[in-house]
Amino acid sequence: MTQAAEPARTVILTVDDDPGVSRAVARDLRRHYGAGYRIVRAESGESALEALRELKLRGDLVAVILADYRMPQMNGIEFLEQALNVYPGARRVLLTAYADTNAAIDAINVVDLDHYLLKPWDPPEEKLYPVVDDLLAAWRSSDYRPVPATKVVGHRWSARSSQVREFLARNQVPYRWYSCDEPEGRRLLEAAGADGQRLPLVVTPQCTVLIEPAPADLAAHVGLATTPSADFYDVVVIGGGPAGLGAAVYGASEGLRTVLVERSATGGQAGQSSRIENYLGFPDGVSGAQLTERARRQAGRFGAEILTAREVTGLEAVGPARVVRFSDGSSVAAHSVILATGVSYRQLMAPGCEDLTGRGVYYGSSLTEAASCQGHDVYIVGGANSAGQAAMYLSRGAKSVTLLVRGPSLAASMSYYLIQQIEEAPNISVRTRTAVEAAYGEEHLERLSLRDVDSGGTELVDAQWMFVFIGAAPLTDWLDGTVLRDDRGFILAAPDLTPDGRPPADWPLDRPPYHLETNIPGVFVAGDARAQSAKRVASAVGEGAMAVMLVHRYLEQS
Repeated sequence: MTQAAEPARTVILTVDDDPGVSRAVARDLRRHYGAGYRIVRAESGESALEALRELKLRGDLVAVILADYRMPQMNGIEFLEQALNVYPGARRVLLTAYADTNAAIDAINVVDLDHYLLKPWDPPEEKLYPVVDDLLAAWRSSDYRPVPATKVVGHRWSARSSQVREFLARNQVPYRWYSCDEPEGRRLLEAAGADGQRLPLVVTPQCTVLIEPAPADLAAHVGLATTPSADFYDVVVIGGGPAGLGAAVYGASEGLRTVLVERSATGGQAGQSSRIENYLGFPDGVSGAQLTERARRQAGRFGAEILTAREVTGLEAVGPARVVRFSDGSSVAAHSVILATGVSYRQLMAPGCEDLTGRGVYYGSSLTEAASCQGHDVYIVGGANSAGQAAMYLSRGAKSVTLLVRGPSLAASMSYYLIQQIEEAPNISVRTRTAVEAAYGEEHLERLSLRDVDSGGTELVDAQWMFVFIGAAPLTDWLDGTVLRDDRGFILAAPDLTPDGRPPADWPLDRPPYHLETNIPGVFVAGDARAQSAKRVASAVGEGAMAVMLVHRYLEQS
C-alpha cells in the first residue's frame, strides 16, 4: 500500500541569487516562524518556480514569497509575475536596495506587490517580522485553505474523466475536481508540464502525476492494494459486492486466510445506491457507500486482504488447488473460491447512448454527477428499486425527475415503500409504457427521443442527464467452459445442478454438491450472480456467510 503523505505545513518561500543573503533570510525566517511554517529557499528564479510547481502538485500552500529584485536571467519582478500564476493567493514581497525603490513601486502595479523591503533588514524584530506577521494575517483571512487530497483535472463532459472520478469516489479516496477550463485547473496543468490534450490528469498526494491512468495504475498510486501478499490462501472471494464483502468478513473472522478480489470498487450495484431503507438494522436507511465502507473496514479489521482494480479472467482446478488467473497474466491460488461477481447494468441500445455514455448518459446512480444535476431536469430509465432510490435521491436538488418505465406500472418490480415515496414527491413524475428511442448531443447529452410503447408515437424532449437502470447481466463470461451457467449466464449451483437428485455427469466426488457449490468442488457462488437468487442486499450478505460455512465443511472433508 502507498505510504500516506505527511501532513503539509504552509510554506514561506524566499529566493535570492546571493547565497549569503539567501541563507540569512531563511535563517531569520526559520528562527521566528519555523515552528508553524516550512521555510523554503532558492537561489534563482528558475529553481524557485520549480519548487513552487512541486509544492502545487503536492497540495501544499504558500503564504508568503520574498524575492530579491536583482537576480540574473530572471529578476524578482519577473519571477513574482510567474509565481502569481502558480499561487495567486500568496503574499508577495520584493527585497530591494535603496537604489531600486522606484522599480519596487512600479512592481506594485505589475505583480500586485504587497510590500517591498529594503536591505539590510536588521534588526529583523523591527524591520522583517512585523511585515511578515501582517502578511500572514492577511493570507490567513483569505480563502486559500489546503486540499490534502488527490487532484483530478479534466473536461466536464469527458467520459474518461467521469470514470476516474467515479472510481475514486466509490473507493472512498478523497479527491478534488478541477475543470481544465478554470484557472486553478490550468495552473495545475502548467505545474505538471501538461498541455491538456490528454485528460484527465491526476496528481496524487505524493506529487505523482498520472495522465489518462488505467484503473490498476490509478489504484496503486492512491493507496489501494492491488497485489496479493501471498501466493496461496484458504479462500479467494471474487467480487466485492454485498455477497463478497459478507464472505470476506465471515471468512476472515473465522480464521480463514482470505483475499477478496474486486475489478473496480467494492460495493457492487448496492454500493451505488443512494439510499437502502429495507436493510435489517437501519431503520432510518443507509446509503450504499456507507454500508460498503463499514463492511470493507470490518473485513480489513479481521485480516481479510482486499485487492482493487484486478480483473479476473480465468479459473482452473489444479489438483486440490483452485487457481484464479488475472488479466495481467499473474495468478493466485487457494483451497476454495467463492464467486460473488454480481451483475452489471444492461446497456441501453438506443442510438446515441453509447457515444454519450459518461457525457450525460450514466449507468447506475453515478455518485459524482449528482451534485451537477442541481436545478436541472433529470430522466431515469427503469422501474426497479435501484431506479426508485436514485429518483428519490436526485429529486432533492433536481428541478424535476422523470421515471421512464416500459411496463404498465411500478408495482411489478419496485418495493411498495418506494412507490409511496415517489407518489408523494412533488417533482417526480412517472411515464409508463415509455421507452428511449434515441439520444442526441454533440459534446454532451442534449435531447432524448421518447417512444410510446403502445402507439409508437415519439416525442423529443430537452435533457442533459439520463441515468439508466434497465436490468442486470451477470459478469460471468470469463467462466465459459469452466463453471456451468444457465442460458442467461447466471451460475448454477446445487440444487439447480441436481434437478433430478443426481450430481452433474463430470462431478468427481462421491457426495453430491453442497448448497451454493458449483460443478467444481470447492468453488461456491453467492449473491446476484447465482441463478434464481433473490437479488436483494440482505440475501446476498446471507449467502456470502453461508458460502463460508460450506467452505469450512469442504476443507474439513478434503
